[in-house]
Amino acid sequence: MAEKQVFLTAEGLVKIEEELNELKSVKRKEIAERIKVALNFGDISENSEYDQAKNEQAQLEERIAKLENMLRNAKIIDEDQITTDKVSVGSKVVVKDLEFDEEMEYVIVGSAEADPYEGRISNESPLGSALLGYKIGEIVEVNVPDGVIKYEIVNIAR
Repeated sequence: MAEKQVFLTAEGLVKIEEELNELKSVKRKEIAERIKVALNFGDISENSEYDQAKNEQAQLEERIAKLENMLRNAKIIDEDQITTDKVSVGSKVVVKDLEFDEEMEYVIVGSAEADPYEGRISNESPLGSALLGYKIGEIVEVNVPDGVIKYEIVNIAR
């Protein structure tokens, strides 16, 4: 099975590389030291410090593997190739909720960088995927659990 492509901005790529470096160079050593200290407590069959450190080590290694996989399958979003004629990954989009007459601004990013609280929505989310390919002035219908929400695309920028 082919690996899923991960869309990243240049900024997102740097964040992932920094996190990966931190996990490998600092966190691994910290957990290895905690395991070493816990082993000195004696019998590991009833050693909660050892069990906890080993669990943290497994979680750390899982996160490292996930980040390395993201980087292997990364497709960097080239800001120069983002057009403002239609919504694409990397676009900054202003939409108007037609029911509540409210405008909201979102940046369409890959799922690895999505942070709805920061206005960064995934190209795989219901709204993000619905907006892709539409132009300014067009109405987009988004299926949500409560029904359908209609948005008008007000502006598209980089």
